[in-house]
Amino acid sequence: MPPTLTADESAALAALDEPGIATTLRDLIAVPSVTGSAAESELQHTLARRLDGLGLDVDLWPMDLSELRADPGFPGTEAPRQEAWGLVATTPEHADGPTVILQGHVDVVPAGDLALWDGDPFTPRVTGDAATGEVIHGRGACDMKAGLAANLAALAAIRASGVRLRGRLAAHFVVGEEDGGLGAFGTLRRGHTGDACIITEPTSGTLATANAGALTFRIEVPGKATHASTRDVGVSAIDAYLPIHTALARLEARRNDRAALDPLMAEYPIPYALSVGTLQAGGWVSSVPDLLVAEGRLGVRLGEDPAAARADLESGVAEACAQDPWLRNHPAVVTWTGGQFASGRLPADHPLRDLVQTAHADLTGGPRPRERGVPYGSDLRLYSAAGIPTLQFGPGDVELAHSPREQVAVAEIVAVARTLVLTVLRASAL
Repeated sequence: MPPTLTADESAALAALDEPGIATTLRDLIAVPSVTGSAAESELQHTLARRLDGLGLDVDLWPMDLSELRADPGFPGTEAPRQEAWGLVATTPEHADGPTVILQGHVDVVPAGDLALWDGDPFTPRVTGDAATGEVIHGRGACDMKAGLAANLAALAAIRASGVRLRGRLAAHFVVGEEDGGLGAFGTLRRGHTGDACIITEPTSGTLATANAGALTFRIEVPGKATHASTRDVGVSAIDAYLPIHTALARLEARRNDRAALDPLMAEYPIPYALSVGTLQAGGWVSSVPDLLVAEGRLGVRLGEDPAAARADLESGVAEACAQDPWLRNHPAVVTWTGGQFASGRLPADHPLRDLVQTAHADLTGGPRPRERGVPYGSDLRLYSAAGIPTLQFGPGDVELAHSPREQVAVAEIVAVARTLVLTVLRASAL
């Protein structure tokens, strides 16, 4: 053990059930908790029982979806759902120290084309061994059930060690992160708060202290229908869309001007991507299509008001329409649907950054994790907006997330869980 560890720190680390971490992750993957599904709710109830077994005060509640959707700050959703369950567990001690939150989302994205997977995506597969290092494969392995496993292991270790925290430790397990952040939004609206939050999203060994935002848009482009044999008297909505697509590319380039990038985002070729994900047009092969619908995602810059980002895209589309003979009198219509992620950021002088970096370095004997921002939306921005200093530090590589190659090394989960234990104990002593 490094000489910097106290007796309490050593005791809590010794109580960490490292072999049990892999078992926990396999159990979590086996529940196909796709966003909005019944299995998402099932996993919340399973986790609630586990947290209750640790002697924690557990709040498991059905969220009032109608009330949350009517809230002006509602972050939006994309997946249909009938219910949503919140789950928060806290240490029962009533002390005067800070409350540290370990947060993670239980939902995963759909598996997609099953033919691309090596087996059932929800039957965890293990490669490697104790000598070479086990790697666990499956949907949700790194995004972010490995983070959930790390959170659970850290909670259990601190409880098993008998170490009494001067502050409180809370676990926030949320639904609906993948399509907007409904779970985190509802959890915060219920009044669950804290003094600092660590979200164990996959960060590839780095410390993510800022996240870009992402807004889902829909563009409806009109055409003029006619028989395909007389297409010269009609207007194809597909052709009408082309100048708009070109304008979107110019807009993306302008919004990613290298000279104006925040240093935390400078490593990414396109930190604020503008991507059209779906195009739908036409209903009959021998008809000129009279409508094209494009749906996509607009990246929001660090510190940018989402309203300003929306206005930027709307202006770009309007300018393209104004310069086109057809669209000038039949302009495209932009609407905003689905998830609406603002950006978020840990305050520059907050001690949580140093606590996590130092804890990791003390345990590994290596360098402090590098700080960076991430180009995707996450729950970080909701906690930050609620006044809770938040960062992301978790096992796995986000490039493998949402893909049939999704996997995580067990050693990464163990390393994160150990860092969480040390960080919580040190934060409690502040």
